[in-house]
Amino acid sequence: MVQQSAVIPRPLVRTNQWTIVLSVVLTWLTGFYWLLLIPLLAGLGGILFNFNPVMRMAKTFLKKPMNAYIPEDRDDQRFNQLIATFFLGGGFISYAAGWMTLAYAFTIMVAVAASVAILGFCVGCFIRYQWKQWQFRRSRKA
Repeated sequence: MVQQSAVIPRPLVRTNQWTIVLSVVLTWLTGFYWLLLIPLLAGLGGILFNFNPVMRMAKTFLKKPMNAYIPEDRDDQRFNQLIATFFLGGGFISYAAGWMTLAYAFTIMVAVAASVAILGFCVGCFIRYQWKQWQFRRSRKA
C-alpha cells in the first residue's frame, strides 16, 4: 500500500489532464498558442515548487476527505508532469518561433498521452516502470 502522503487523489490528476487536453485543443482551434501557458506554468509550478495551481483550485471542489478518493502515486505523477511540461514547452516555443510542424508534433504527443491517461492507461507510468525495471536489472548484474 502506498503511504497517504505519497499520493494525489485521482480527481486532481484528472483535472490536470483535462486542463492539458483542453488547452491543446483550444490552441489548435483558435491558434492562440498562449493558452498552452496554462498547463505549462501549472506544471512548472508543480515541478519546481510542489504547487500546481490547477490541482490546488480543483482541490476546493472535492467533497470527500482526500483519502476517500482513488490514490495516484506522487512520484509517477511528478514524472508524468516532467514529460508533459517538456512537450508543452516544446509546443509553445515552436508555435512562438513559427515552426508549425514541430508545434503540432509536440502538442499532439502531449494531448494523446493526456487523453489516453484520462481513459485509464498512463503512458508516463509505463515508461517510468520500464526505466525502473532496467535500473533494477542493471544493478543486479553489477
